[in-house]
Amino acid sequence: MFVAATAGHVDHGKSTLVKAVTGMEPDRWEAERRRGLTIDLGFVWTTLPSGRQVSFVDVPGHERFVGNMLAGLGPAPVVCFVVAADEGWMAQSSEHRDAVAALGITDGLLVITRADRADRRRIDEVIAQARRELAGTGLADAPVTVVAARDGTGLDEFTAALDDLLGGLPAPAATGPVRIWVDRAFTVTGAGTVVTGTLAAGSVQVGDLLELRGRDGVRQVSVRGLQCHGRPVDRAGPVSRVAVNLRGVPADGVHRGGALIGPGDFGASGVIDVRRIGDDVPAGLWLTVHAGTAAVPARARPLDAEHLRLTLAWQLPLQVGDRLVLRDPGASRIVGGAGVVDLDPPPLRRRGDGRRRGEHLAGRTGDTDTAQEVARRGVVEPARLAETGFAVDTVPDGVAQIGRWWVDQQQLDRWQARLRGAVSELHRRDPLAAGLSQGAARDLLALPDAALLRAVIAGSGVCAQDGVLFAPEHRGNLGPAEAGVAELERRLAAA
Repeated sequence: MFVAATAGHVDHGKSTLVKAVTGMEPDRWEAERRRGLTIDLGFVWTTLPSGRQVSFVDVPGHERFVGNMLAGLGPAPVVCFVVAADEGWMAQSSEHRDAVAALGITDGLLVITRADRADRRRIDEVIAQARRELAGTGLADAPVTVVAARDGTGLDEFTAALDDLLGGLPAPAATGPVRIWVDRAFTVTGAGTVVTGTLAAGSVQVGDLLELRGRDGVRQVSVRGLQCHGRPVDRAGPVSRVAVNLRGVPADGVHRGGALIGPGDFGASGVIDVRRIGDDVPAGLWLTVHAGTAAVPARARPLDAEHLRLTLAWQLPLQVGDRLVLRDPGASRIVGGAGVVDLDPPPLRRRGDGRRRGEHLAGRTGDTDTAQEVARRGVVEPARLAETGFAVDTVPDGVAQIGRWWVDQQQLDRWQARLRGAVSELHRRDPLAAGLSQGAARDLLALPDAALLRAVIAGSGVCAQDGVLFAPEHRGNLGPAEAGVAELERRLAAA
């Protein structure tokens, strides 16, 4: 199965095209059909000549519904970019192009519609114009087809070109982490809550336990039923449009922009570092960040000319490499895009921290990324590194594995030196003290796990006995007074 979204200026024939190809009406609302204007996302599907099944996500083209358009384009791996032969490139064509560029979409078709309203010379002019406008995007060299959907001209060529395009795509990750960005939620009588979205990786089957992430937090839900292309299925794989019947949440508890994810597949990120795509991203202002079907207010802080820090109004289930669209809500325009590079960045507290952080991100190289990240954090669980996109197949050089933790060797050395110093200082200040308690030692070093303390003690040169840490040269007695005090204790005990 495959999923493709439409894109293009309002009234250029996107809905008419997919209706002609599938025989299904993509406009779901009566108001849309009455006005001939797509307002919200539409979903239709068909089987191509090769037997491949493709779902179309039909997006609105009007400037008032750009948010809905981005919710449709965001999760889609393929786009059919539509330009009408009679009107040519228009204002919303540019906005949809900017969205395609920001999302990094590289697979698609350029479709010239309404060919029955233009002669061949005009069609060639529009193709050339569209090629110029799409230069620099992933669709710069996209195959082009010319159609007149109302009389069927060119539809066979369109489906053949789409079939060839889909046949050349790499197979999606059938065992990857599951994330379904929700684009609809509704109630079905007798079934309960149903949500729809695009399954881009991994697989889902009836009975699975999932997490529903949204602006209101996390819910545990289970899959009561599944449908693909209107038919019940026991299991759904990528890339497919799915309707998921959920148990454990009412329909009014799910909204567009939420996500169904596999347990533990994604962390929740509210502060992220990103690499800019485009030069017109205002900093220090509130932007709207579009990720999947979600639209979240966020403040942008520049790190350097290439990187930004985004502080999101609520957490999103993201992974390193995700592409985001950045939109200025005041100017109602797309100002650029971003690629996620860090989901758990360090705080910026001192003057110059932002610049130094930008330099660090710019200096990352593939083989040393993981070791550098462990060094930055000091101690981290490899599972958390994997969530943020770092390779964890082998323990990097300079990193010690202690239980479920990876510890930078220099950090381990610092902990051991500090512990040894703290014990020595205690003996100097209070020679009669037995030593430093292990609880105090853990608090002193701010260790996240007691297992780490045992490793620190082992290499610190201090001794541990009965929950107390002391230097081996510390005699643990009162020296010359020891015998007299022992006799006094004996007499007191006897009396």
